[in-house]
Amino acid sequence: MHRLAERADVVVENFRPGVMQRLGLDYAALGKTNQRLVYCAISGYGQTGPSANLPAYAPVIHAASGYDLAHLSYQPDRSRPDNCGVYIADVLSGTYAFGAILAALNQRETTGLGQLVDVSMLESMLTLTLREMQLAQFNVPPPGRHLFGPVATAEGFISVAAASERTFQGLAAAAGRLDWLTDPRFAYPDRRANWDKLMDELEWAKRRGTAECLGALDANGVPAAAYRTVREAMNDPQLAHRSAFSEVRDAGGAFRALNPPFRMSRSAACAGTHAPALGEHTRSVLRTAGFSGAEIDALINAAGTATDGSLQAVQVGCSGSSMMPHRSANAKRAQ
Repeated sequence: MHRLAERADVVVENFRPGVMQRLGLDYAALGKTNQRLVYCAISGYGQTGPSANLPAYAPVIHAASGYDLAHLSYQPDRSRPDNCGVYIADVLSGTYAFGAILAALNQRETTGLGQLVDVSMLESMLTLTLREMQLAQFNVPPPGRHLFGPVATAEGFISVAAASERTFQGLAAAAGRLDWLTDPRFAYPDRRANWDKLMDELEWAKRRGTAECLGALDANGVPAAAYRTVREAMNDPQLAHRSAFSEVRDAGGAFRALNPPFRMSRSAACAGTHAPALGEHTRSVLRTAGFSGAEIDALINAAGTATDGSLQAVQVGCSGSSMMPHRSANAKRAQ
């Protein structure tokens, strides 16, 4: 790993703080021989502090950050936090790590020096509760807030977000309820406090199919969508238009992988077409790093791996054909 890190641009790890130091693979150790190295450490609570050594997974961070109870506060007549099935903290902290790494690489172009990037899952989750953090600091009555929930149609549910005066007027027109425009309960800002009453009066949708409701709302400029499964969302023609998925192949066959959610006018932003097996590029990466054939054989034998030549003690390589294997070293492990 030390020899690989000498040529690396970025190292990413998500051990609990202290593990990489015990292995001799922390930033202090690897940065000695590569001052340009950007070393990203992702952990539950950060690398230092009273909670740094606590074990953490996404559901625990959701609870510890206040996110779960903030979400619960918008659910009428509920007292129990929801179960966790979508691990937001994992994706969110990885997204912040992505941005921080790029910022560090850009700064390196000016300074010539890499640096440690310390990403906290707890702090990442707090960024989703900006309004709630403001309310927690000031002893004032919180302003009303639209609670955008499901609206029943004759076939299912839709989400309607009439969040501005213009979209409220469009909702009234779509529902044939122009009387709402002169109803004092629904005049701004009282509309916020009476939002549940407004939704109760939206009987128009219950008598129509989902497609008809969405057509009328769209015609009047009201943001709305049907509740869909992930499978249904993946088959959205808009995603096909944007080439949102790439076909990726591995030893088990082909599957669709989601591309980055951004497009760039001068660069391709897409997944590679091949997902390598564990250790598939071990030999080529080690050769590029200057290891001799005998040294590579010794490492593989010491790891006790299968005859396919993979080195499972340390996973290195890349999953995208546009990446240069000899320019990255990955020491990522589950916590």
